[in-house]
Amino acid sequence: MRKLWSLRHWRNVFARIFRLLAAKEVRLTDKLLYLVPVLLYWVLPDVMPFVPIDDIAVTMIAAELYTRYMERKYGKALK
Repeated sequence: MRKLWSLRHWRNVFARIFRLLAAKEVRLTDKLLYLVPVLLYWVLPDVMPFVPIDDIAVTMIAAELYTRYMERKYGKALK
């Protein structure tokens, strides 16, 4: 729980996100698994009006989950 409040942790997560999104080894459909939901939530937050989660929080949660999944899936190819 403590690392979730760490700026260093989030800096590393977003650095990993950019590395994954720029990697040629990661398929476009896998990149869209992160980009489409996050962009839709930023553009259409009123679709879910009773969900009191900020856009930044949704992006951060999605980034954390996406990096864990993609690094497990493409781990050896990205190193």
